[in-house]
Amino acid sequence: MTKIAIIEDDPVIRQMYLMKFESDGFEVSVAENGRDGIALVERFAPDVILLDISMPVMSGDEALAEIRKHDWGAKIPVLILTNLGQEEAPKSLRELGVESFIVKAELTPRQVVDRVKKTLNLA
Repeated sequence: MTKIAIIEDDPVIRQMYLMKFESDGFEVSVAENGRDGIALVERFAPDVILLDISMPVMSGDEALAEIRKHDWGAKIPVLILTNLGQEEAPKSLRELGVESFIVKAELTPRQVVDRVKKTLNLA
């Protein structure tokens, strides 16, 4: 089963994607901030990460920088899930190997699942 980590501080959005990915056959684990997300990724070893940028405790870009420092997190595909446009996102994200940027308001949950599947060559 394909595993996805969803790191998102908004409980409604987090729950919506949890349910959508589970109904599509993914094993899902979630975290509500970057710090918890780092621990989740190390423990859960996901095949892909869906990561918000603007979060309390630790931002998505800070969390991703930390994840990328470790062998267990160096190669995991990451899709940024944000309300920021790509040009507004921290430039460090491009250097950290992000697969794509998904603006929450522009794609339906079904389209996000499809984008993840395409990234993993499951589509």
